[in-house]
Amino acid sequence: MAAARVATARGPVGLLGVGTAALLLAVAARYGPHRDEMYFVRVGGAPAWGYVDQPPLTPLLAHAFDALTGGSLVGLRVPSALMAGLVVVLTGLLAAEFGGGRRAQAIAAASAAVSSFLLATAHLLSTTTVDVLVWTLLSWLVVRALRDGGAVWLAVGAVAGIGLENKLQPAFLLGALLIGVLTVGPRAALRSRWPWLGGAVALALWAPNLVWQAAHGFPMFAVAASIAAGGSASSQPWYLFPPFLVVLVSPLLIPVWALGWWRLARDPALATWRAFAPASALLVVVFMATGGKPYYVAGLYPVLLAAGGEPVAAWTRRSVVRARVFVAALALALVNNALIVLPVLPVTAIAVSNALNPDLGETVGWPKFAETVAGVRAALPDARVAVLARNYGEAGAVDRYLPALRPAHSGHNAYWDLGPPPADATAVIVVGYRAEQLQAWFGRVEQAAVVDNGVGLDNDEQGVPVWVARDPRAPWPELWPQLRRLA
Repeated sequence: MAAARVATARGPVGLLGVGTAALLLAVAARYGPHRDEMYFVRVGGAPAWGYVDQPPLTPLLAHAFDALTGGSLVGLRVPSALMAGLVVVLTGLLAAEFGGGRRAQAIAAASAAVSSFLLATAHLLSTTTVDVLVWTLLSWLVVRALRDGGAVWLAVGAVAGIGLENKLQPAFLLGALLIGVLTVGPRAALRSRWPWLGGAVALALWAPNLVWQAAHGFPMFAVAASIAAGGSASSQPWYLFPPFLVVLVSPLLIPVWALGWWRLARDPALATWRAFAPASALLVVVFMATGGKPYYVAGLYPVLLAAGGEPVAAWTRRSVVRARVFVAALALALVNNALIVLPVLPVTAIAVSNALNPDLGETVGWPKFAETVAGVRAALPDARVAVLARNYGEAGAVDRYLPALRPAHSGHNAYWDLGPPPADATAVIVVGYRAEQLQAWFGRVEQAAVVDNGVGLDNDEQGVPVWVARDPRAPWPELWPQLRRLA
């Protein structure tokens, strides 16, 4: 059985999508770039079919928009805002596919628009920004393909293939949906040639990155192992996974997506799409068991919110008071989420929100960081000076803010592949390493400064020492392999 198609509420859903994009663009210039954004811009300038920690799509996109907009932070984040708007619209379209009327579509789209996962990921240009859109678009296409069959499966394959050039996660979504279809149906969909042709399209589009990974020894597995072991700033222990599921939209809006999951699992009118219910549960279990990050499942929420739109709409129709309660919940969720994940507070007042959302703190202090490094350089008489940073954020900040010191060097992830400092550098400004590490590589090491972001924010670079190192103990081709770090 399948719910009857209903007309799309283009006006409300479209306005919610445009409003979401406008909000994100309005705050895009506040604070500064995230370390990942500066990293993507730099490595995207060395085009490849892959990088050690990710496929090529987001770095290439970041470098292109940075170049097109002359280094504008707002310009860099335009794709993210547009993608967020599309996620909101697609959530409304999914609600229509599930038989939800205008009110249900608006409720689903509004719930997506105010959700913390969407605002947090779309404020920055990141691989997750793209991934959430890919999961939402795949969900919409799979919903149509399970009902209508035919060539829609080719579109599923095309979107999956493009998404796999950004992250591996779409493969988990499609794998879980395949298990769901085999478990609860409709199994007849798999007897057609179209799903398998769609899979061939996905594999063909993914092939360049797979070939690159194979040629480089599949470094993505080493990076994944590091993340699972807690080697990422956003890694979380498995027991914090359930609490994160509660806040990825908003605690106030749990009934919307919870009713959506229950409806997908039990409502006869949604039997055609029942596979989404076990698939979503399976994905949560898999990512918990493998050390994945909670936001890996963020792309599930649009389809759950869409399915929950109709029962919540029915609840609000029963009285004006109920409708006002839900509108108030949306408003409170927006305010709460915006204060935590968007740069709306004065930069001197984000200590609390930084504790809840460390990514926000990683957009603060980069100009002061660059000023510190520039001051160290100005005090050196050497004609040839290089910069060595322990992580890609520090290297990316030098490349963004200090053109006279470009290119910066780092052993972290894809920066290592860009090569070591030049052999003729008589002094190396080193950021982030401990003295004992540097003394193993250099004959002379002196501390020259300490990084201070000027607002007392305890982020990853606050209090980091800046050194001047001379007399490398071996040529850089011998030292460089020792500095490689995948994390």
